[in-house]
Amino acid sequence: MEPAAGSDAEVLGTPDPELAATMGFSGFGKKARTFDLEAMFEQTRRTAVERSRKVLEAREREKEDQTEKEFRTPCTASSVSASSAAGLGSTLTEREAACSEGEDNSNEVFSGTSMQSQSSAKGPAEDTDDDDDEEFIGPPLPPGFKDSDDDNDNDDTEEEDNNPVKKIPDSHEITLRHGTKTVSALGLDPSGARLITGGYDYDVKFWDFAGMDASLQAFRSLQPCECHQIKSLQYSSTGDVILVVSGNSQAKVLDRDGFPVMECIKGDQYIVDMTNTKGHTAMLNSGCWHPKIKEEFLTCSNDGTVRTWDVNNEKKHKSVFKPRSVQGKRVIPTTCTYSRDGKLIAAGCHDGSIQIWDRNMSVHTKFHCRQAHASGTDTSCLTFSYDGTVLASRGGDDTLKLWDIRQFKKPLNSADGLPSFFPITDCCFSPDDKILVTGTSVKKGGGSGKLFFFDRESFQKLYEIEVTDASVVRCLWHPKLNQIMVGSGNGLAKVYYDPVKSQRGAKLCVVKTKRKERQAETLTQDYIITPHALPMFREPRQRSTRKQLEKDRLDPMKSHKPEPPVAGAGRGGRVGTHGVTLSSYIVKNIALDKTDDSNPREAILRHAKEAEENPYWVAPAYAKTQPKTVFAEVEPEEDEADKPEWKKRKI
Repeated sequence: MEPAAGSDAEVLGTPDPELAATMGFSGFGKKARTFDLEAMFEQTRRTAVERSRKVLEAREREKEDQTEKEFRTPCTASSVSASSAAGLGSTLTEREAACSEGEDNSNEVFSGTSMQSQSSAKGPAEDTDDDDDEEFIGPPLPPGFKDSDDDNDNDDTEEEDNNPVKKIPDSHEITLRHGTKTVSALGLDPSGARLITGGYDYDVKFWDFAGMDASLQAFRSLQPCECHQIKSLQYSSTGDVILVVSGNSQAKVLDRDGFPVMECIKGDQYIVDMTNTKGHTAMLNSGCWHPKIKEEFLTCSNDGTVRTWDVNNEKKHKSVFKPRSVQGKRVIPTTCTYSRDGKLIAAGCHDGSIQIWDRNMSVHTKFHCRQAHASGTDTSCLTFSYDGTVLASRGGDDTLKLWDIRQFKKPLNSADGLPSFFPITDCCFSPDDKILVTGTSVKKGGGSGKLFFFDRESFQKLYEIEVTDASVVRCLWHPKLNQIMVGSGNGLAKVYYDPVKSQRGAKLCVVKTKRKERQAETLTQDYIITPHALPMFREPRQRSTRKQLEKDRLDPMKSHKPEPPVAGAGRGGRVGTHGVTLSSYIVKNIALDKTDDSNPREAILRHAKEAEENPYWVAPAYAKTQPKTVFAEVEPEEDEADKPEWKKRKI
């Protein structure tokens, strides 16, 4: 954008190319262009007023010319008719009278029929002006501007419709470091303001896009389920509470700030019929919120049940759905979800089947497909399209399939060769419902995990993104932000966005500079304002808090600096490092730890020669009774081979 003529815009510096490339537009750097907005607005207002005045004057001029023409025509016609009626001997006064009568008649005609003729005489020119006035508000645009702009927009829209790859927002990315272990859960609130991540390290972290700066640090981290891995995180439809599904049997609901709201009850594991228990009795696998009812959510567990819950009643579930195999035996549901309207509940099971119930009828399935995926594999994700007619399933047999639940025997499309090592690998639809996204897993050192994009109709691979050198586990495409969130196996969460196509989200935090680390602000004392105190008792007003903090930090009294230990002898009532008593002196000099692991007999005999030459302690005491020292003889070690078996040393 170039500054308008006459404005006080001034270039203060050159734009930073790296930041300009990040944001997708130029002219934004450490020192951006500044504009005098008031001058620009005033100039625009004057231009608009001047143009409007010219247009109004032109229209008034046209109206006056038209009125004169309409007035002259009836006047001439009336004078001719009056002269013919009076004959050749009519006088000038009669003509004047006739002319005056014609004026009266013309006034009457002008007030009636001539208005119609005037409006018709205006022709298409003024109609087009009225249409332009209806289309535009404010000063008219330069000629040719509108057409060229609309043509460009239409061309871009047609290109995007023809090429869906251009709709993928992957031109820029940011990396959020959750930890060192797998990011196993992602959740975004409906407005897209906050992101939550959960992992195998038991942590749940909260990220606020509007509050973060370029350092990309989470504002809160907690462990809501102690030492259980996080399986699923999801905001409710209103965004005020969060469902946390972990490796234990009790799901939790937290508020937006991470404080607990409710915890589901645990069932009785000694009851055979799971319908008669109040809650789950085994590890949870997945969970989600009802899309319409904000108090209801769904969980599935290894106890072979899918249960619905009410946030206001944590003592018992609302209803129980029990998936069954072909033989009628219990089968474990590995994932569950609601349909977009909330009327259907779908579960992917360990035997490879997908079973769908009516939410209000928990006995028999409404739709089911027994061989949707390979038996014995974990169907990791089920998701309905936004139009509610198609179901996508991500299987543990390295496939991605698309189903029409009305014809549930055979998939609409299928893609294979998509490795999945995690029982929670995601798949999701794009906001326009035309693209299906999923991630792939890789072994350590086996390449890069990728994000694949498939066309919904033809199921051709449109695009792929190499995310990182670890598995891609979770993926989420937010419809409002138009940004893609990805959770990987190495503890990183990435956000892909486009500066033009995306809204808010990651765009808010990448432009903020890192905050400087400030010193502790608790050092400054409160400033007491006493306006009526005498000058000699009045405290000087603090000019700057930062300077005062630095001064107080240097003051040992205000900063409560600990006193250093006393070197040497004690002073000022404080005992020295080792004290000044005899016991402290002995501890310091004599009673040191001189551990000798050698033979004690040899250690004593080491001083035998010195004691014999200069007897002082022991020898004089035994001079009369035992003048010659007698030491015990060393017994030779007996051979182990000569000993009986029961006396031999066991190694």
